[in-house]
Amino acid sequence: MAEQGRVRWKRFALIFTPVVAMASLLVGATAQGAIGASFVVAGSTFKLFAGELRAQGFTLAEGVVHDIKGRTIPVIVTGIGRAQVTDLCQSAVVKSPLGAVTVTITGGLEAPVTVENMVIDTAVARADATINDLELGRDASTLDVPAARGPAGTFGAQGRTVTLRDVRLTAWAVTAATFRLPDLKLSLRAGEHECF
Repeated sequence: MAEQGRVRWKRFALIFTPVVAMASLLVGATAQGAIGASFVVAGSTFKLFAGELRAQGFTLAEGVVHDIKGRTIPVIVTGIGRAQVTDLCQSAVVKSPLGAVTVTITGGLEAPVTVENMVIDTAVARADATINDLELGRDASTLDVPAARGPAGTFGAQGRTVTLRDVRLTAWAVTAATFRLPDLKLSLRAGEHECF
């Protein structure tokens, strides 16, 4: 008889390996433009950490996302034109029959991660920021990152360039036209082990 309270790692791997493989394929297909980037968000947020992000084209606008239950969730729509990111970590805690499991994606340790036309639907953000050519109060429908524009007549902000350090984001969704991670590492760990 199996000992109670222990994790059966073979069963765990059998359950989560196909899930992770499918998630990786969907992320890759979305990044290449094969799948539309508009989607219903999951019922919980995830965390993003970056040691440094240097971008050309940076925008902020108000927006909303929708979950499977039909809830409308207000977000800060953050647009990035082109950027290089170092020390990137993304983590999501997933509930499973075996308890909480943390899915983690890391990159940018050996070479910078590069992104183009990225949009982050942000709940909470913290960072040390330097923004050049800042415009506050610009109409959100006229922002320079088209995918991150807001409704006409609403508040928007943008900068020509931005440098963010020690970036800590809690987000509902991320989309990007291109997302290159030269040293991608994907891992699963039992328990809650978020990036921050």
